[in-house]
Amino acid sequence: MFKKLMSAVAAAALCVSLAACGATATSEAAAEATATPAPAVTEAPAEETASAETADGALRVAGLKGPTTMGLVNLMAGEDAADYDFEMYGKADEIVPQLVKGELDAAAVPANLAATLYQKTNGAIEVACINTLGVLYVVENGETVNSVEDLKGKTIVTTGKGTTPEYVLRYILTENGVDPDNEVTLDFYSEATEALAQLQAGTSTIAMLPQPFVTSALAQVEGLRVALDMNEEWEKVAGSKLVTGVLVARKDAVEADPARFAAFMDGYKASVEAANTDLENTAALCEQYGIVAKAALAQKALPNCNIVFETGDEMKTDLETYFNVLYAADPTSVGGQLPADDFYYAG
Repeated sequence: MFKKLMSAVAAAALCVSLAACGATATSEAAAEATATPAPAVTEAPAEETASAETADGALRVAGLKGPTTMGLVNLMAGEDAADYDFEMYGKADEIVPQLVKGELDAAAVPANLAATLYQKTNGAIEVACINTLGVLYVVENGETVNSVEDLKGKTIVTTGKGTTPEYVLRYILTENGVDPDNEVTLDFYSEATEALAQLQAGTSTIAMLPQPFVTSALAQVEGLRVALDMNEEWEKVAGSKLVTGVLVARKDAVEADPARFAAFMDGYKASVEAANTDLENTAALCEQYGIVAKAALAQKALPNCNIVFETGDEMKTDLETYFNVLYAADPTSVGGQLPADDFYYAG
């Protein structure tokens, strides 16, 4: 069962006008990459945290519009869809209270929010897989930037001041010998649409944007190109993959029926594989379920959304490296301390 739950806040959730197709696109990756810090997490009273099953025993899974749910869409439309109760939301802070109270069993959320949820629920939440790697790219209307070092002396318009995108950008600049406070100018905007507007107006030529805004920007701004893939730049200096989104689960829901959750994970893995190989069908499903407004945009964006299904030691290594960088920048961005080993789902 799939429920499209649109709230008033969804209208404000990081959408970008697509002149070419007259529609909008939103992304939970963009939500992490453009707006506010992780939503405040309030620990629920003990009596409210039991994870009761739905009447039909379906696993209750929440997603956000954009890359994470693009990876789930083939499972949502598959023959086993009746085994799951899928719900889609506009913003992560709509999911948090339901997950904390046990009204959801699993959810796709920004990676740093997963760490915060683990801390605030005293370890009741675990991370099952990484589902989205980095979605940040530096774009330029010109040909001057071909390396991180080329950003010296430049102005970069971007979003996410005081949140994970800023920390990622500062880390990559610093590790490449570029002082983010004195050798570049970081011009922050509250939304990706505002940063994109600077490129459209010609007042700026360099921006760091997330997908699917990058795909939209390339279609709208003549001469714009991708200058730097921040995934590649992160891997060069960190030695691991840059992470954006994960799937978390309530431990009591997993332990109540391990076989059910394992079957979900198998289906999820197959769904991600289909999202990366059958672009046309996946894009059509994205439009059908309202995850992306137009299939044409989804099909163009899919190869660059870095949708993955990463588990086990690889997941743990990539998340630990990512969390260490965030913790060094701002401990509150990961809940005040680094997650312990029991945060990582063993399967």
